[in-house]
Amino acid sequence: MAARPRRSTHHRALLRHHNHHHHHLLLIPPLLLLLFLIPPLSAILFRRANSLGRRCMSLAAGHTSLAGYRLSFSIVTLSDESSSGRGVRERSFRGMLNATAGNRRAYAALHGYGLAVLPPQAVDPSRPPAWSKVLALRALLHRHHWLFWNDADTLVTNPDIALEMILFSVIGHSDFHTSPDLILTEDANGVNAGLFFIRRSKWSERFLDIWWNHTSFVQFGSTKSGDNTALKHIIDHLSPEEMQAHVRIAKMQCLFNSYPWKATWKSVHRMIFHPSTTWKGVYSDGDFMVHFAGLDDKRGWTSRILKEIGTP
Repeated sequence: MAARPRRSTHHRALLRHHNHHHHHLLLIPPLLLLLFLIPPLSAILFRRANSLGRRCMSLAAGHTSLAGYRLSFSIVTLSDESSSGRGVRERSFRGMLNATAGNRRAYAALHGYGLAVLPPQAVDPSRPPAWSKVLALRALLHRHHWLFWNDADTLVTNPDIALEMILFSVIGHSDFHTSPDLILTEDANGVNAGLFFIRRSKWSERFLDIWWNHTSFVQFGSTKSGDNTALKHIIDHLSPEEMQAHVRIAKMQCLFNSYPWKATWKSVHRMIFHPSTTWKGVYSDGDFMVHFAGLDDKRGWTSRILKEIGTP
């Protein structure tokens, strides 16, 4: 029998390369299937997050008692109805105040809170509309113990949750005089200016003045107006002592600032590489509020969520 010719080193290398390449080709169909299945499966999973054990609020928050007297709260919101989405037509806020007015009004009435829905005339024309939240809060701060800022693209989805419960869940007590002054949530990009609480105090007055005076952060002609970036800059540069005394960031974003899940490359990427942050902030049935941050067709989203929670 003739001896089998020995393969050269070059030939063996080519075979190894071919087999390695072929192995990777075999992996492509399962990977494509996985990427195809992730969005719908994730959407189902996230909408059931609370029933699967996620807890946005502390257990003790359901048993809060006010320290001596009832605190005065007001929900504050505004929108520039003439705006077409700060340069992005599909992300327009046009009509959002009307679309969400009944929802906010019903919640405020249920719990006896004030409600300040500021007209378009309250928007400072020298800056993008989002900056005018700072002026609105500064003007109203002396009238209530706490102001709860709401961007126009937000809805109360669980009206049984009172604002006192949310604050207690973050602070751990109900004593107004020893409370921090600013209660925030954070997402994958840091603190978010779409929904937050601010307490009546001298510190809060100074904080709002400082925020407004961060003029170098003002941006025109894009989806970003700069107010959120300015807020993050201020928070990041507070001393540890001032941060501890005056600011709290909720451990769970879903406590009062949940984002709906929409399958995009960015959201799938964040889900894979920042699963904890996604889990803490994604909107689930039973959450207190939903915030359509960064989403197109805000009116469409509003209509769908209102139908889901049984509000016409």
